[in-house]
Amino acid sequence: MLRSATDLQGYTVRGVDGDVGEVTDLYFDDKAWIVRYLVVRTGGWLSGREVLLTPLVCEQPDWDNAVFPVSLTKEQIENSPEANLHKPVSRQQEVALHQYYGWAPYWTMAVPSAPPRPMPITMTPPVNPVPAPPAPDMVTAEAEDTAVDPHLRSLDEVTGYHIAAEDGDIGHVETFVVDDASWSIMYMVVDTRNWLPGRKVLVALQWVQQIAWIDRRVYVDLHQETIKNSPEYDPDEPLERAYEERLYDYYGRPRYW
Repeated sequence: MLRSATDLQGYTVRGVDGDVGEVTDLYFDDKAWIVRYLVVRTGGWLSGREVLLTPLVCEQPDWDNAVFPVSLTKEQIENSPEANLHKPVSRQQEVALHQYYGWAPYWTMAVPSAPPRPMPITMTPPVNPVPAPPAPDMVTAEAEDTAVDPHLRSLDEVTGYHIAAEDGDIGHVETFVVDDASWSIMYMVVDTRNWLPGRKVLVALQWVQQIAWIDRRVYVDLHQETIKNSPEYDPDEPLERAYEERLYDYYGRPRYW
């Protein structure tokens, strides 16, 4: 089923021996467009700490009561490596986390087949026949760059990014829509107004041209009026396949299913 990512914030994480904390944010991979981690606040707001959990440890969620049961004990989670969310998540942090739990590292696995996704925004220089060796002062910088996983993004961080259509801006990112079976991110929810709540519509990630992280803008290959007049999305109603069919037919785009 497809669900709003924002709705998952506030869910209780329940270990095999009791409640551990609640979900405060999601970290997603902007290369594979999949949720990699739940950010879980353990304990109280004054004495608690934030840790990362892969959604793969979640058992059958209790959607009615907003609970994520997990196959871990409270002690395991509370003693796991703390997440310093004031800085980008580094690969070293991920390695330590996966080693602590004995999880298989996702970055060494083949990417499963999925609907087409936009590529992460990177600038790739032309390939030289014989690459020149890096300058000494570049070696340290490159080592520091590889210490950080540039593809992990916070849901809270991306919320509010402006939508840049081909003929001008229209609204902002309000949240994402997630497939609760695969944890794949399927759509952006776009509020077509910036200052007051406006009409909400969905934009599939296949239609995103690029995301400028520094400028906090999402570029799409659509026009303002086309987006504005697309089938309205009601976050209070279940997102059914019938709506997806209308959406794709409206845009005249090939369906992913």
